[in-house]
Amino acid sequence: MASLTPTETADAAPKRPARPSKRPNGQWKVDGTDPLNHNEEFKQADNGLNVRERIEQIYSKQGFASIEPDDLRGRFRWWGLYTQRRPGVPAGAHTSLPPEEVDDEYFMLRVRIDGGALTTEQLRTIGELSRDYARNTADVTDRQNIQLHWVRVEDVPEIWRRLEAVDLGTTEACGDTPRVILGSPVAGISADEIIDPTPVIQEISQRYIGDDTLSNLPRKYKTAITGHPSQDVVHEINDFGLVGLDHAEHGPGYDLWVGGGLSTNSRLAERLGAFVTQEEAPEVWHAVTQAFRDYGYRRLRNKARMKFLINDWGAEKFRQVIEDEYLGYRLKDGPPAPAPSIPGDHVGVHAQKDGRYYIGAAPVVGRVDGELLIRLAELLEAHGSHRLRTTPHQKIVVLDIAAEHIDSVKEGLKALDLDPEPTVFRRSTMACTGIEYCKLAIVETKVTARQTIEQLETRLADVADQLPERLTLHINGCPNSCARIQTADIGLKGQLLPDDDGEKTPGFQVHLGGGLASSDREDPGLGRTVRGLKVTADGLVDYSEALIRRYLRSRSSASETFAEWAHRVDESHLQLEDPEEQEGSRA
Repeated sequence: MASLTPTETADAAPKRPARPSKRPNGQWKVDGTDPLNHNEEFKQADNGLNVRERIEQIYSKQGFASIEPDDLRGRFRWWGLYTQRRPGVPAGAHTSLPPEEVDDEYFMLRVRIDGGALTTEQLRTIGELSRDYARNTADVTDRQNIQLHWVRVEDVPEIWRRLEAVDLGTTEACGDTPRVILGSPVAGISADEIIDPTPVIQEISQRYIGDDTLSNLPRKYKTAITGHPSQDVVHEINDFGLVGLDHAEHGPGYDLWVGGGLSTNSRLAERLGAFVTQEEAPEVWHAVTQAFRDYGYRRLRNKARMKFLINDWGAEKFRQVIEDEYLGYRLKDGPPAPAPSIPGDHVGVHAQKDGRYYIGAAPVVGRVDGELLIRLAELLEAHGSHRLRTTPHQKIVVLDIAAEHIDSVKEGLKALDLDPEPTVFRRSTMACTGIEYCKLAIVETKVTARQTIEQLETRLADVADQLPERLTLHINGCPNSCARIQTADIGLKGQLLPDDDGEKTPGFQVHLGGGLASSDREDPGLGRTVRGLKVTADGLVDYSEALIRRYLRSRSSASETFAEWAHRVDESHLQLEDPEEQEGSRA
């Protein structure tokens, strides 16, 4: 039999099927706008902003049972409404139970507070709404919002009416939208300020929040803008950030950052190397937001944040796209802002540029209540102040205090459990909502945080004078990192851990040595995870105390920060039991 030539062999061999083309990512400008999952389907079927009319005209009149599922678990978020966890639903059940068995018939309602700016009239209104419609609940969040719980859909129209009567609202407080704009809590106030971002925040809010051309983004979109040298808005973990600096040639303006975010895939934002003027800032925000809308990934929800696009494109390409396709001009090149030299939580008494003072005070991990907010408004008005701010660190800053009223206001704040002179633990601890209300949470957080603060204050009283000014401890009820666990000295991610009886007990995976740019840290960095390092909720205080004492005992100098120490020492010194301590106890 004659042999085949190479060409004949190739022709005779069975051909491999052609490889399928790369699956589309749902990028509107690349793949078209056909929806690739149910979330994209319901967003295209009806704009999330349109659900307000149904809430007002149907659901508030016919009750919870009348709410359509795509509205209840989707579009309601466009107006700041999430269903709460049904009491008694076990931890982690949201992954196995149908949503209707996890949802309670009450809502968390998020009041949107761009820049954290409030008048005492607005604060009193929120307090009264909490008292009248939310069982007196209120939390100051690390996004500068205030959240209420136990809200009934029947009461939502009246809540909106009363909020909007004092120029507040809930528009796009949640959902795949431009969320609240983080702003320096001392914008326009601080004597140290480089540039006042208030006009930029107000213009973005007025022009673009509630704009239906931006109300269907791939996922949530977070903004942070500051002109303060402390860089007080955690810009490194936001989708869009502007940081004030004084340009040698162009004067005060902003350094542009994009693509930050935490959750289960943490990524710090990147500088685009662009200098943005005060006048350009709103349209630059609009350009970046449109680019995310048009090029962001929509096929998979867990890949739909801006950080995944920036990771694939890189800063240079992204800058080129926004300049060429959206701005129509090239941004000026610019240097990075100087590293912060002062703390950015604004706790304590500080001078304003007008000769008066502002005072930053710490509630316990943001947990307040309606009656407290009403009394705080009364306290400020009694001392001639009508303004305050919330902060990205779950704090409250009261403004416009005359020198002769400082001591009286401080005493009044302490009486409200808002401490202007907190211990390092109260000052530096944050916690998310936790299993009390959140359907995604696995463990309790707020009460755990309070107990941890109180016990560490007592147990470490003997070394209080050796502790650093800040030592951050962030407690999160699930992996989503609403409390920014990867950027804390001690970050705790809620998990269920096996106990001695083979059952599950609440606990945490531990992250150590994270942090954002601050007065004691020039560059941001994510926390260190040690294989197998997990602590039960019951063992949290013991571990935290032991870890802090190890740090104080073995740091290289009084100036070595906890984060530097945590990244320097061997993993064995970060475990639940230190080998040196075990050796000492045996000796």
